[in-house]
Amino acid sequence: MAAENHSTVTEFILGGLTSRPELQLPLFLLFLGIYSITMLGNLGMITLIWLSAQLHTPMYYFLSNLSLVDLCYSSAITPKMLVNFVSEKNTISYTGCMCQLYFFLVFVIAECYMLTVMAYDRYVAICRPLFYNTIMSHQVCSLLVVTVYAIALIDSTVETGLILKLSYCEPLISHYFCDIVPLMKLSCSNTYDVETTTFFLAGFNIVVTGLMVLISYAFILSSILHISTTEGRSKAFNTCSSHVVAVGIFYGTMAFMYLKPSTASSLAQENVASVFYTTVIPMLNPLIYSLRNKEVKAAMQKTLRGKLN
Repeated sequence: MAAENHSTVTEFILGGLTSRPELQLPLFLLFLGIYSITMLGNLGMITLIWLSAQLHTPMYYFLSNLSLVDLCYSSAITPKMLVNFVSEKNTISYTGCMCQLYFFLVFVIAECYMLTVMAYDRYVAICRPLFYNTIMSHQVCSLLVVTVYAIALIDSTVETGLILKLSYCEPLISHYFCDIVPLMKLSCSNTYDVETTTFFLAGFNIVVTGLMVLISYAFILSSILHISTTEGRSKAFNTCSSHVVAVGIFYGTMAFMYLKPSTASSLAQENVASVFYTTVIPMLNPLIYSLRNKEVKAAMQKTLRGKLN
């Protein structure tokens, strides 16, 4: 493997979140709790949407796919991180590192585009309600989701392929998982072309999708302002503000990590940003997007009553 990829390193050592031994167990328990909530929340949301006929609409179809994406990209990172908290030797093979990078990129890119699709769905529902069923037909929704995953697979293949071309003469990754920026910092070969290409690919994914989300919400907010009742406006604003906060955290941390030179921030800053979008956001999304929704609560109560009766 090392010879085929022009690398003298056959395994990497992950630096982790901290080098202080007394923090390892508390951090293990913290992230185990976060990951458990992430699994429960996202699996529960997927199951509820699948079981409840009243949630078989485009909005919840996209929500179920967002939950799947959150579940998968958190699972690409967190289990290995948990093992490292309780292991003396925090190593990962070259192949394992590249696989982790690839699957992480697949699902984090899919997250960008799924958020965009969801924002477009809400734009059509609020701004063009009379044409909603026509525009967001079953065929259109399926095509949008397939396109999201296709873009994610193609983009992650290109970016991982670029990283595979680099040579690595040092095994210590100053991070808690195999990500593009730490791997480029670790490489002993010229990373200018790889860094430039990755910057533009990441820039397209983050900036273009982020702008599309902002434009969608701008039209949504404009429509909300025309709602005649104060109660109606307040309810709509509360819903949109939750979405905007979640999107803002996700895109803000992604931009901090990838839309800058690889030497422009410290390890501690990058770790904090990474923790937000790899562990915290997948946990919060079911709460922000779904569990506060009255339709979801009603479907959950109906499903539970049906199981108990």
